[in-house]
Amino acid sequence: MELWKGLFWVVVLMVLGRGQSQLVEDFYSSSCPNVEAIVRQTVETKVGQTFVTIPATLRLFFHDCFVEGCDASVMIASPNGDAEKDAQDNLSLAGDGFDTVIKAKQAIEAQCPGVVSCADILAIATRDVVDLSGGPSYSVEVGRRDGLISQASRVAGKLPEPTAGLDLLNSIFNQNNLTQTDMITLSAAHTVGFSHCNRFAASTTYSSSSSIDPSLDATYTQQLKAACPQNVDPSVAIDMDPITPNTFDNVYYQNLIDGKGLFTSDQVLFTDPTLQPTVTNFTSNAENFAQAFVASMAKLSRVGVKNGNQGEIRRDCSAFNS
Repeated sequence: MELWKGLFWVVVLMVLGRGQSQLVEDFYSSSCPNVEAIVRQTVETKVGQTFVTIPATLRLFFHDCFVEGCDASVMIASPNGDAEKDAQDNLSLAGDGFDTVIKAKQAIEAQCPGVVSCADILAIATRDVVDLSGGPSYSVEVGRRDGLISQASRVAGKLPEPTAGLDLLNSIFNQNNLTQTDMITLSAAHTVGFSHCNRFAASTTYSSSSSIDPSLDATYTQQLKAACPQNVDPSVAIDMDPITPNTFDNVYYQNLIDGKGLFTSDQVLFTDPTLQPTVTNFTSNAENFAQAFVASMAKLSRVGVKNGNQGEIRRDCSAFNS
């Protein structure tokens, strides 16, 4: 009898635990069945206005999930300048990503008030920008709730820096239950978008007074030094993928083989011999990369999820309800 009682409570705890963390694709099938169509329309409109929407939304999702989990905490605006988005590592997040989520939320609220979280909207919009830029489409699990904590002081050390080496990258991804293969796969987000010179020039040897990084292609290095000289205008930006900057594809990996990884955290994925087989595989097989990216995005989107009685459904993505 005692054995059966013990097994009963194990099963109960497993079910309760699963209920607290489980996301499903049809979460809004009854409460807001048009949610994905509404987000898609908003994303398409924004992309039509500016391509920056694509890398901005994708990067916003990554930065959100790595700090506090995928809970839209990065969306909060604080009058005191001390919210998550105000942290130094988040100041370069482009406004078009925020605007995409805010506009989609407004459109959804008009049809389904108080139902869909900002965290889910960001997850869906991220899928859509990947798809619209030539990457794989995939189903999005939903059911997240929006977080109740957003503090700039909690960001440091949680996001991969452009200068990060392999040990630090492994540590950050491991903290989010992501493997080294996930890290290599998700780094391909750098196949679209741009970076301002101050994010890499001083620390990755592109300034004119620095030595040349021997792992980089010499011609590419000279191009970067010319584009980002000392005292360059802070608004100057460089494509992270110099070959196909507006297409989500596996050319990112060929760039690493060719010594054209913009960040140290990119190029180390190939200079480290233990990672080279995966990079080479993704370079030669676009389908393998696409499948791996979908799987890794699914894992990333579950990081630190709030649901059940946790968090809230914000009425305004940039402000807590109370």
